[in-house]
Amino acid sequence: MNILVYADIKGYQNEMAELVRAFFPGQPVKLVESIPDDLMNCYVICCQHRILENKLKIDIAIYTDDNKKTQRTIERDIEYNNRLEYRRIVKNNMKLALHDTLEEFTGTSLDWGALTGIRPTKIVHDLMDKGLDNDKILEVLFERYRVNTQKANLLIETAKAQRPYLIGNNDQKVAVYINIPICTTKCLYCSFASDTIDRCGFLIDDYIAALISELKQFSNWMEEKGISVETVYIGGGTPTSLEVRQLDRLLQAVGELIIQQNNGQVIEYTVEGGRPDSMDWEKLSLLRKHGVNRISINPQSMNQKTLSAIGRSHTPEEIIDCFYMARELGFECINMDVIVGLPGEDENNVEYTIEQIQKLKPDNLTVHTLSIKRASRLKDRVNEYSFPDTATAAKMLEICQSGAAAMGMIPYYLYRQKYMLGNMENIGYALPGKECIYNIQIMEERQSVWAFGAGGITKLYYPEHNRIERIPNVKNIKEYIDRIDEMIDRKRKARREQ
Repeated sequence: MNILVYADIKGYQNEMAELVRAFFPGQPVKLVESIPDDLMNCYVICCQHRILENKLKIDIAIYTDDNKKTQRTIERDIEYNNRLEYRRIVKNNMKLALHDTLEEFTGTSLDWGALTGIRPTKIVHDLMDKGLDNDKILEVLFERYRVNTQKANLLIETAKAQRPYLIGNNDQKVAVYINIPICTTKCLYCSFASDTIDRCGFLIDDYIAALISELKQFSNWMEEKGISVETVYIGGGTPTSLEVRQLDRLLQAVGELIIQQNNGQVIEYTVEGGRPDSMDWEKLSLLRKHGVNRISINPQSMNQKTLSAIGRSHTPEEIIDCFYMARELGFECINMDVIVGLPGEDENNVEYTIEQIQKLKPDNLTVHTLSIKRASRLKDRVNEYSFPDTATAAKMLEICQSGAAAMGMIPYYLYRQKYMLGNMENIGYALPGKECIYNIQIMEERQSVWAFGAGGITKLYYPEHNRIERIPNVKNIKEYIDRIDEMIDRKRKARREQ
Protein backbone atom coordinates (compact mmCIF):
# COMPACT_ATOMS: atom_id res chain seq x y z
CA MET A 1 0.00 0.00 0.00
CA ASN A 2 1.41 3.40 -1.02
CA ILE A 3 0.82 6.28 1.37
CA LEU A 4 0.73 9.76 -0.11
CA VAL A 5 0.99 12.84 2.08
CA TYR A 6 -0.15 16.31 1.11
CA ALA A 7 0.65 19.17 3.51
CA ASP A 8 0.26 22.86 2.76
CA ILE A 9 2.81 24.19 5.26
CA LYS A 10 5.94 24.87 3.24
CA GLY A 11 9.26 23.93 4.79
CA TYR A 12 7.75 21.41 7.19
CA GLN A 13 6.26 18.82 4.86
CA ASN A 14 9.06 16.37 5.66
CA GLU A 15 8.21 16.48 9.35
CA MET A 16 4.60 15.65 8.53
CA ALA A 17 5.76 12.72 6.39
CA GLU A 18 8.04 11.48 9.20
CA LEU A 19 5.09 11.40 11.57
CA VAL A 20 3.07 9.41 9.05
CA ARG A 21 5.97 6.90 8.67
CA ALA A 22 5.89 6.32 12.41
CA PHE A 23 2.28 5.13 12.17
CA PHE A 24 2.93 2.99 9.07
CA PRO A 25 6.33 1.34 9.66
CA GLY A 26 7.78 -0.33 6.59
CA GLN A 27 5.25 1.24 4.24
CA PRO A 28 6.40 3.60 1.43
CA VAL A 29 5.45 7.18 2.28
CA LYS A 30 5.71 9.89 -0.37
CA LEU A 31 5.06 13.62 -0.30
CA VAL A 32 2.86 14.96 -3.09
CA GLU A 33 2.17 18.53 -4.22
CA SER A 34 -1.52 17.95 -4.84
CA ILE A 35 -4.20 15.38 -4.16
CA PRO A 36 -4.16 12.87 -7.04
CA ASP A 37 -7.31 12.03 -8.99
CA ASP A 38 -6.62 8.28 -8.92
CA LEU A 39 -6.67 6.97 -5.36
CA MET A 40 -6.53 3.27 -6.19
CA ASN A 41 -4.18 1.16 -4.03
CA CYS A 42 -3.14 4.05 -1.83
CA TYR A 43 -3.97 6.10 1.22
CA VAL A 44 -3.92 9.87 0.82
CA ILE A 45 -3.37 11.87 3.98
CA CYS A 46 -4.25 15.52 3.49
CA CYS A 47 -3.20 18.26 5.95
CA GLN A 48 -4.39 21.83 5.35
CA HIS A 49 -4.70 24.99 7.42
CA ARG A 50 -6.11 28.49 7.30
CA ILE A 51 -6.10 31.57 9.54
CA LEU A 52 -9.31 33.48 10.25
CA GLU A 53 -9.15 36.42 12.70
CA ASN A 54 -6.35 34.94 14.84
CA LYS A 55 -8.00 31.55 14.77
CA LEU A 56 -6.09 28.63 13.30
CA LYS A 57 -8.23 26.02 11.57
CA ILE A 58 -6.66 22.71 10.59
CA ASP A 59 -8.28 20.08 8.42
CA ILE A 60 -6.92 16.52 8.39
CA ALA A 61 -8.49 13.99 6.02
CA ILE A 62 -7.62 10.41 5.10
CA TYR A 63 -8.86 8.97 1.83
CA THR A 64 -8.80 5.33 0.79
CA ASP A 65 -9.95 4.22 -2.68
CA ASP A 66 -11.95 7.42 -3.15
CA ASN A 67 -13.80 6.99 0.15
CA LYS A 68 -13.10 9.48 2.89
CA LYS A 69 -12.38 7.35 5.96
CA THR A 70 -11.50 9.88 8.63
CA GLN A 71 -11.70 13.65 8.87
CA ARG A 72 -10.84 15.98 11.71
CA THR A 73 -11.03 19.75 11.99
CA ILE A 74 -9.54 21.58 14.94
CA GLU A 75 -9.64 25.27 15.81
CA ARG A 76 -7.14 27.11 17.98
CA ASP A 77 -6.82 30.70 19.15
CA ILE A 78 -3.25 31.72 18.44
CA GLU A 79 -1.01 34.65 19.32
CA TYR A 80 2.41 35.31 17.86
CA ASN A 81 4.98 38.11 17.72
CA ASN A 82 6.78 37.37 14.47
CA ARG A 83 6.70 35.24 11.36
CA LEU A 84 9.02 32.56 12.80
CA GLU A 85 6.85 32.11 15.87
CA TYR A 86 3.74 31.96 13.69
CA ARG A 87 5.20 29.16 11.56
CA ARG A 88 6.30 27.20 14.63
CA ILE A 89 2.82 27.43 16.18
CA VAL A 90 1.13 26.35 12.95
CA LYS A 91 3.56 23.46 12.45
CA ASN A 92 3.18 22.11 15.99
CA ASN A 93 -0.62 22.30 15.88
CA MET A 94 -0.76 20.64 12.47
CA LYS A 95 1.45 17.78 13.65
CA LEU A 96 -0.68 17.36 16.77
CA ALA A 97 -3.88 17.24 14.70
CA LEU A 98 -2.29 14.75 12.32
CA HIS A 99 -1.10 12.60 15.20
CA ASP A 100 -4.52 12.48 16.86
CA THR A 101 -6.22 11.64 13.57
CA LEU A 102 -3.78 8.85 12.74
CA GLU A 103 -3.98 7.45 16.25
CA GLU A 104 -7.74 7.16 15.85
CA PHE A 105 -7.45 5.78 12.31
CA THR A 106 -4.79 3.14 13.03
CA GLY A 107 -5.53 2.31 16.66
CA THR A 108 -1.81 2.78 17.34
CA SER A 109 -0.26 4.94 20.07
CA LEU A 110 3.24 6.34 19.63
CA ASP A 111 5.49 6.62 22.68
CA TRP A 112 6.94 9.86 21.30
CA GLY A 113 3.58 11.21 20.16
CA ALA A 114 3.84 13.94 17.54
CA LEU A 115 7.55 14.59 18.15
CA THR A 116 9.79 14.01 15.13
CA GLY A 117 12.77 16.24 15.91
CA ILE A 118 16.28 14.98 16.62
CA ARG A 119 16.75 16.74 19.98
CA PRO A 120 13.64 16.45 22.20
CA THR A 121 15.62 17.34 25.33
CA LYS A 122 15.90 20.91 24.02
CA ILE A 123 12.16 21.29 24.64
CA VAL A 124 12.61 20.23 28.26
CA HIS A 125 15.53 22.61 28.79
CA ASP A 126 13.44 25.50 27.46
CA LEU A 127 10.65 24.59 29.90
CA MET A 128 13.13 24.29 32.78
CA ASP A 129 14.58 27.69 31.87
CA LYS A 130 11.06 29.10 32.33
CA GLY A 131 10.89 27.65 35.84
CA LEU A 132 8.40 24.84 35.22
CA ASP A 133 8.45 21.94 37.67
CA ASN A 134 8.37 18.26 36.69
CA ASP A 135 4.59 17.89 36.86
CA LYS A 136 4.06 20.91 34.64
CA ILE A 137 6.68 19.70 32.16
CA LEU A 138 4.95 16.31 31.98
CA GLU A 139 1.67 18.09 31.30
CA VAL A 140 3.15 20.24 28.53
CA LEU A 141 4.87 17.28 26.86
CA PHE A 142 1.57 15.47 26.64
CA GLU A 143 -0.73 18.37 25.80
CA ARG A 144 1.50 19.82 23.08
CA TYR A 145 3.21 16.71 21.75
CA ARG A 146 1.40 13.62 23.17
CA VAL A 147 4.65 12.21 24.59
CA ASN A 148 3.77 9.41 26.99
CA THR A 149 4.74 9.49 30.66
CA GLN A 150 7.63 7.02 30.36
CA LYS A 151 9.41 8.94 27.59
CA ALA A 152 8.61 12.29 29.20
CA ASN A 153 10.21 11.18 32.48
CA LEU A 154 13.22 9.92 30.52
CA LEU A 155 13.61 13.36 28.96
CA ILE A 156 13.37 15.08 32.34
CA GLU A 157 15.92 12.72 33.92
CA THR A 158 18.31 13.23 31.00
CA ALA A 159 17.95 17.01 31.04
CA LYS A 160 18.63 17.13 34.79
CA ALA A 161 21.88 15.23 34.26
CA GLN A 162 22.88 17.75 31.60
CA ARG A 163 22.05 20.99 33.43
CA PRO A 164 25.30 21.29 35.44
CA TYR A 165 27.33 21.12 32.23
CA LEU A 166 25.23 23.70 30.40
CA ILE A 167 25.05 26.32 33.14
CA GLY A 168 28.76 27.16 32.83
CA ASN A 169 28.64 27.87 29.09
CA ASN A 170 29.88 31.24 27.84
CA ASP A 171 31.09 32.88 24.63
CA GLN A 172 34.73 32.18 25.46
CA LYS A 173 34.35 28.41 25.90
CA VAL A 174 34.03 26.11 22.88
CA ALA A 175 34.24 22.48 21.79
CA VAL A 176 36.49 21.07 19.05
CA TYR A 177 35.59 18.17 16.76
CA ILE A 178 38.15 16.58 14.43
CA ASN A 179 36.84 14.22 11.76
CA ILE A 180 38.76 11.20 10.48
CA PRO A 181 36.34 9.81 7.85
CA ILE A 182 38.31 6.61 7.32
CA CYS A 183 37.58 3.01 8.33
CA THR A 184 39.11 -0.39 7.76
CA THR A 185 35.82 -1.66 6.30
CA LYS A 186 32.34 -0.20 5.78
CA CYS A 187 29.64 -1.51 8.12
CA LEU A 188 26.39 -2.66 6.55
CA TYR A 189 24.29 -0.01 8.33
CA CYS A 190 26.73 2.90 8.02
CA SER A 191 25.56 6.07 6.28
CA PHE A 192 28.43 8.36 7.30
CA ALA A 193 30.49 10.09 4.64
CA SER A 194 33.55 7.91 5.22
CA ASP A 195 35.84 5.79 3.08
CA THR A 196 37.91 2.67 3.57
CA ILE A 197 41.69 2.58 3.83
CA ASP A 198 42.11 0.40 0.75
CA ARG A 199 40.36 3.09 -1.31
CA CYS A 200 41.87 6.27 0.11
CA GLY A 201 45.00 5.24 1.99
CA PHE A 202 47.25 7.13 -0.43
CA LEU A 203 45.51 10.39 0.58
CA ILE A 204 45.85 10.11 4.35
CA ASP A 205 49.20 11.90 4.78
CA ASP A 206 47.97 14.84 2.72
CA TYR A 207 44.68 14.77 4.62
CA ILE A 208 46.42 15.09 7.97
CA ALA A 209 48.54 17.95 6.61
CA ALA A 210 45.38 19.77 5.54
CA LEU A 211 43.79 19.14 8.94
CA ILE A 212 46.82 20.59 10.70
CA SER A 213 46.59 23.71 8.50
CA GLU A 214 42.99 24.19 9.64
CA LEU A 215 43.93 23.67 13.27
CA LYS A 216 46.79 26.20 13.07
CA GLN A 217 44.45 28.99 12.00
CA PHE A 218 42.07 28.14 14.85
CA SER A 219 44.94 27.97 17.34
CA ASN A 220 46.07 31.47 16.40
CA TRP A 221 42.54 32.75 16.95
CA MET A 222 42.34 30.98 20.32
CA GLU A 223 45.46 32.75 21.48
CA GLU A 224 44.37 36.12 20.09
CA LYS A 225 40.87 36.08 21.63
CA GLY A 226 41.55 34.12 24.80
CA ILE A 227 39.24 31.31 23.76
CA SER A 228 39.28 28.18 25.91
CA VAL A 229 38.45 24.67 24.70
CA GLU A 230 36.30 22.55 27.01
CA THR A 231 36.36 19.34 24.98
CA VAL A 232 38.24 17.78 22.07
CA TYR A 233 36.57 14.89 20.25
CA ILE A 234 38.33 13.00 17.45
CA GLY A 235 35.73 10.90 15.65
CA GLY A 236 34.86 9.50 12.28
CA GLY A 237 35.02 6.98 10.79
CA THR A 238 37.59 5.19 12.88
CA PRO A 239 40.49 7.45 13.91
CA THR A 240 42.51 4.50 15.19
CA SER A 241 42.50 2.99 11.70
CA LEU A 242 45.35 5.43 10.95
CA GLU A 243 48.89 4.06 10.97
CA VAL A 244 50.81 4.70 14.19
CA ARG A 245 53.01 7.40 12.63
CA GLN A 246 49.96 9.15 11.17
CA LEU A 247 48.06 9.01 14.44
CA ASP A 248 51.13 10.30 16.28
CA ARG A 249 51.46 13.21 13.85
CA LEU A 250 47.82 14.17 14.33
CA LEU A 251 47.87 13.89 18.13
CA GLN A 252 51.13 15.83 18.33
CA ALA A 253 49.52 18.68 16.39
CA VAL A 254 46.40 18.66 18.56
CA GLY A 255 48.59 18.78 21.65
CA GLU A 256 50.67 21.72 20.42
CA LEU A 257 47.87 23.71 18.77
CA ILE A 258 44.92 23.08 21.10
CA ILE A 259 45.86 21.46 24.41
CA GLN A 260 48.91 23.60 25.18
CA GLN A 261 47.09 26.78 24.13
CA ASN A 262 44.27 26.18 26.58
CA ASN A 263 45.39 28.33 29.52
CA GLY A 264 46.36 25.28 31.54
CA GLN A 265 42.77 24.02 31.75
CA VAL A 266 42.05 20.30 31.76
CA ILE A 267 40.25 19.18 28.61
CA GLU A 268 37.92 16.23 28.13
CA TYR A 269 39.85 14.58 25.31
CA THR A 270 38.08 11.78 23.46
CA VAL A 271 39.23 9.53 20.65
CA GLU A 272 36.55 7.31 19.16
CA GLY A 273 38.50 4.10 18.70
CA GLY A 274 35.38 2.22 17.78
CA ARG A 275 36.57 -1.03 16.29
CA PRO A 276 38.75 -3.10 18.63
CA ASP A 277 40.63 -4.57 15.65
CA SER A 278 41.97 -1.07 14.90
CA MET A 279 43.58 -0.72 18.37
CA ASP A 280 46.59 -2.43 19.87
CA TRP A 281 48.97 -1.79 22.74
CA GLU A 282 51.11 0.59 20.69
CA LYS A 283 48.18 2.77 19.56
CA LEU A 284 46.52 2.82 22.97
CA SER A 285 49.86 3.76 24.58
CA LEU A 286 50.18 6.56 22.04
CA LEU A 287 46.75 7.91 22.99
CA ARG A 288 47.73 7.92 26.66
CA LYS A 289 51.05 9.61 25.88
CA HIS A 290 49.24 12.49 24.18
CA GLY A 291 46.77 13.02 27.01
CA VAL A 292 43.65 11.33 25.65
CA ASN A 293 41.47 10.57 28.68
CA ARG A 294 38.32 9.11 27.13
CA ILE A 295 37.99 6.44 24.43
CA SER A 296 35.28 4.37 22.79
CA ILE A 297 35.52 0.62 22.23
CA ASN A 298 32.36 -0.22 20.34
CA PRO A 299 31.19 -3.83 20.01
CA GLN A 300 27.70 -3.00 18.59
CA SER A 301 26.92 -6.63 19.47
CA MET A 302 28.69 -9.39 21.37
CA ASN A 303 27.25 -12.05 19.06
CA GLN A 304 29.73 -13.30 16.46
CA LYS A 305 27.06 -14.19 13.92
CA THR A 306 25.80 -10.60 14.00
CA LEU A 307 29.28 -9.08 13.75
CA SER A 308 29.99 -11.11 10.63
CA ALA A 309 26.65 -10.17 9.08
CA ILE A 310 27.13 -6.42 9.53
CA GLY A 311 30.71 -6.33 8.24
CA ARG A 312 32.64 -5.97 11.51
CA SER A 313 35.99 -7.73 11.15
CA HIS A 314 36.52 -8.41 14.84
CA THR A 315 35.36 -11.01 17.35
CA PRO A 316 33.73 -10.61 20.78
CA GLU A 317 36.99 -11.92 22.29
CA GLU A 318 38.91 -9.05 20.65
CA ILE A 319 36.49 -6.58 22.20
CA ILE A 320 37.15 -8.02 25.65
CA ASP A 321 40.94 -8.10 25.14
CA CYS A 322 41.00 -4.52 23.88
CA PHE A 323 38.93 -3.30 26.82
CA TYR A 324 41.20 -4.87 29.43
CA MET A 325 44.26 -3.58 27.58
CA ALA A 326 42.88 -0.03 27.77
CA ARG A 327 42.18 -0.41 31.48
CA GLU A 328 45.70 -1.70 32.08
CA LEU A 329 47.10 1.36 30.33
CA GLY A 330 45.13 3.63 32.67
CA PHE A 331 42.07 4.74 30.71
CA GLU A 332 39.53 5.66 33.38
CA CYS A 333 36.67 6.59 31.07
CA ILE A 334 35.71 4.03 28.43
CA ASN A 335 32.51 4.13 26.38
CA MET A 336 30.93 1.16 24.62
CA ASP A 337 28.30 1.38 21.87
CA VAL A 338 25.62 -1.18 21.10
CA ILE A 339 22.93 -1.19 18.43
CA VAL A 340 19.41 -2.46 19.04
CA GLY A 341 17.62 -4.00 16.05
CA LEU A 342 20.58 -5.39 14.11
CA PRO A 343 19.64 -7.88 11.38
CA GLY A 344 18.64 -11.27 12.73
CA GLU A 345 18.93 -10.35 16.42
CA ASP A 346 16.22 -10.98 19.01
CA GLU A 347 15.78 -10.11 22.68
CA ASN A 348 18.03 -12.98 23.77
CA ASN A 349 20.89 -11.67 21.62
CA VAL A 350 20.58 -8.21 23.14
CA GLU A 351 20.39 -9.63 26.65
CA TYR A 352 23.57 -11.64 26.02
CA THR A 353 25.37 -8.53 24.71
CA ILE A 354 24.42 -6.51 27.79
CA GLU A 355 25.45 -9.34 30.13
CA GLN A 356 28.91 -9.47 28.53
CA ILE A 357 29.29 -5.68 28.73
CA GLN A 358 28.25 -5.68 32.39
CA LYS A 359 31.19 -7.99 33.13
CA LEU A 360 33.57 -5.40 31.65
CA LYS A 361 32.10 -2.48 33.66
CA PRO A 362 32.52 0.39 31.19
CA ASP A 363 31.96 3.98 32.31
CA ASN A 364 29.59 4.89 29.47
CA LEU A 365 27.12 2.84 27.46
CA THR A 366 25.59 4.31 24.32
CA VAL A 367 22.53 2.46 23.05
CA HIS A 368 21.59 3.13 19.42
CA THR A 369 18.41 1.99 17.72
CA LEU A 370 19.11 0.81 14.19
CA SER A 371 18.29 3.47 11.62
CA ILE A 372 18.07 2.26 8.03
CA LYS A 373 19.48 5.26 6.18
CA ARG A 374 19.30 5.81 2.45
CA ALA A 375 23.08 6.09 2.13
CA SER A 376 23.76 2.72 3.75
CA ARG A 377 24.33 -0.59 2.02
CA LEU A 378 21.61 -2.00 4.26
CA LYS A 379 18.99 0.17 2.56
CA ASP A 380 19.64 -1.56 -0.77
CA ARG A 381 19.55 -5.02 0.81
CA VAL A 382 16.83 -4.53 3.40
CA ASN A 383 14.70 -7.35 1.97
CA GLU A 384 17.48 -9.85 2.67
CA TYR A 385 17.23 -9.43 6.44
CA SER A 386 14.72 -9.76 9.25
CA PHE A 387 14.22 -6.96 11.78
CA PRO A 388 12.32 -6.77 15.07
CA ASP A 389 8.87 -5.20 15.16
CA THR A 390 8.08 -2.12 17.23
CA ALA A 391 7.13 -4.04 20.38
CA THR A 392 10.29 -6.16 20.25
CA ALA A 393 12.51 -3.13 19.61
CA ALA A 394 10.98 -1.47 22.67
CA LYS A 395 11.72 -4.55 24.80
CA MET A 396 15.31 -4.55 23.52
CA LEU A 397 15.73 -0.95 24.65
CA GLU A 398 14.28 -1.87 28.04
CA ILE A 399 16.88 -4.64 28.38
CA CYS A 400 19.64 -2.10 27.72
CA GLN A 401 18.10 0.42 30.10
CA SER A 402 17.90 -2.16 32.88
CA GLY A 403 21.46 -3.26 32.20
CA ALA A 404 22.74 0.31 32.38
CA ALA A 405 20.86 0.91 35.64
CA ALA A 406 22.33 -2.28 37.10
CA MET A 407 25.79 -0.84 36.36
CA GLY A 408 24.87 2.35 38.23
CA MET A 409 24.47 4.46 35.08
CA ILE A 410 22.01 7.25 34.39
CA PRO A 411 20.81 8.61 31.02
CA TYR A 412 22.72 11.78 30.14
CA TYR A 413 22.05 12.45 26.46
CA LEU A 414 19.38 11.43 24.01
CA TYR A 415 18.62 11.98 20.37
CA ARG A 416 16.42 10.57 17.63
CA GLN A 417 16.92 9.96 13.90
CA LYS A 418 14.87 9.39 10.81
CA TYR A 419 14.01 5.83 9.78
CA MET A 420 14.64 4.38 13.25
CA LEU A 421 13.15 0.98 14.02
CA GLY A 422 10.01 1.33 16.09
CA ASN A 423 10.23 5.13 16.12
CA MET A 424 12.58 4.81 19.09
CA GLU A 425 15.65 6.75 20.26
CA ASN A 426 19.39 6.67 20.97
CA ILE A 427 20.44 7.07 24.60
CA GLY A 428 23.79 7.62 26.24
CA TYR A 429 24.17 6.27 29.80
CA ALA A 430 27.03 7.07 32.14
CA LEU A 431 28.24 6.60 35.67
CA PRO A 432 27.66 9.88 37.57
CA GLY A 433 30.61 12.16 36.86
CA LYS A 434 31.65 10.20 33.77
CA GLU A 435 29.24 11.87 31.34
CA CYS A 436 30.74 12.84 27.98
CA ILE A 437 30.56 16.65 28.03
CA TYR A 438 31.09 16.86 24.27
CA ASN A 439 28.04 14.67 23.62
CA ILE A 440 25.91 16.92 25.81
CA GLN A 441 27.10 20.12 24.15
CA ILE A 442 26.75 18.87 20.56
CA MET A 443 23.23 17.60 21.20
CA GLU A 444 21.86 20.55 23.16
CA GLU A 445 23.45 23.17 20.88
CA ARG A 446 24.19 25.71 23.61
CA GLN A 447 27.91 25.96 22.88
CA SER A 448 29.90 26.67 19.73
CA VAL A 449 31.52 23.58 18.22
CA TRP A 450 34.43 24.14 15.83
CA ALA A 451 34.74 21.18 13.45
CA PHE A 452 37.78 20.30 11.35
CA GLY A 453 38.32 17.82 8.54
CA ALA A 454 36.24 16.55 5.65
CA GLY A 455 32.55 16.48 6.50
CA GLY A 456 33.00 18.52 9.68
CA ILE A 457 30.24 21.05 10.35
CA THR A 458 31.13 23.96 12.61
CA LYS A 459 28.17 25.17 14.67
CA LEU A 460 28.40 28.68 16.08
CA TYR A 461 25.98 29.40 18.92
CA TYR A 462 24.52 32.87 19.44
CA PRO A 463 22.94 32.80 22.93
CA GLU A 464 21.24 36.20 22.61
CA HIS A 465 19.01 34.77 19.87
CA ASN A 466 19.37 31.06 20.79
CA ARG A 467 20.51 30.55 17.20
CA ILE A 468 22.95 28.19 15.49
CA GLU A 469 24.95 29.10 12.37
CA ARG A 470 26.43 26.18 10.44
CA ILE A 471 29.73 26.31 8.51
CA PRO A 472 30.25 23.04 6.62
CA ASN A 473 33.42 21.57 5.21
CA VAL A 474 33.20 19.56 2.00
CA LYS A 475 32.71 15.83 2.57
CA ASN A 476 35.01 14.30 -0.04
CA ILE A 477 38.56 13.71 1.25
CA LYS A 478 40.34 14.64 -1.99
CA GLU A 479 38.17 17.72 -2.45
CA TYR A 480 38.86 18.78 1.16
CA ILE A 481 42.61 18.55 0.58
CA ASP A 482 42.41 20.51 -2.69
CA ARG A 483 40.13 23.20 -1.18
CA ILE A 484 41.68 23.51 2.27
CA ASP A 485 42.34 27.24 1.83
CA GLU A 486 38.64 27.76 1.13
CA MET A 487 37.70 25.76 4.26
CA ILE A 488 40.01 27.95 6.34
CA ASP A 489 38.59 31.13 4.79
CA ARG A 490 35.04 30.06 5.64
CA LYS A 491 35.96 29.84 9.31
CA ARG A 492 37.99 33.06 9.20
CA LYS A 493 35.01 34.91 7.77
CA ALA A 494 32.69 33.49 10.42
CA ARG A 495 35.07 34.59 13.20
CA ARG A 496 35.14 38.13 11.84
CA GLU A 497 31.34 38.25 11.86
CA GLN A 498 31.02 37.09 15.45
